[in-house]
Amino acid sequence: MSFLFGGGNRSVEGSVDPAKIEMAVAELDMITDVFNRLVNSCHTKCISQTPNNHRYVEGDLLKGESVCIDRCTAKFFEVNKKVGERMSAMGSAAQATGTFGR
Repeated sequence: MSFLFGGGNRSVEGSVDPAKIEMAVAELDMITDVFNRLVNSCHTKCISQTPNNHRYVEGDLLKGESVCIDRCTAKFFEVNKKVGERMSAMGSAAQATGTFGR
């Protein structure tokens, strides 16, 4: 988003391209969605919900919770990366063969 704050070329001094603003907003929405899915997934998996071990009794994460969240986050981003690479390859192949969107 450096193009919003002085990075990149501007056609008219002091103006910002509305298309770039729209792209930045869309990118921010996607990043927010990924973050929310990560938090929901790892929180559900790693933070204890059993009656004997009530949530948020401690001010900090327990060691097991911390390790679980660390691993969950790493796995989430690794899968996200692989899915992105696979979709990119499929899109490139479809464009090359002319079957994109069919």
